[in-house]
Amino acid sequence: VQLQASGGGLVQAGGSLRLSCAASGRIFSVNDMKWYLQAPGKQCELVAVITRGGSTGYADSVKGRFTISRDNAKNTVYLQMNSLKPEDTAVYYCNAEIVSRVLQLTTTRDYWGQGTQVTVSS
Repeated sequence: VQLQASGGGLVQAGGSLRLSCAASGRIFSVNDMKWYLQAPGKQCELVAVITRGGSTGYADSVKGRFTISRDNAKNTVYLQMNSLKPEDTAVYYCNAEIVSRVLQLTTTRDYWGQGTQVTVSS
């Protein structure tokens, strides 16, 4: 199983970007999907989460500007980022809890994408 993130880049303040993260491999189902960010010199922090049923949660710093969504048929999570600010500059990581089934065995574990750089210029 692997997660492949894409969509980062350089944008001016006030602009928008859309991140995508697709899970592939031996997948039975995908539970919660999340986006984290890690700004230079800072700890990784949770930005947004979406359950399989579509319930969402956001960090206060992005509420009203970012929207998380998912396509369960494609095992893909998205992060629409609007009204971007220079302080949103970070590497963004996707995370997913993935259920795999091999014969009669079911395993559940967290997987991480490789990170995608978002840079917002002032």
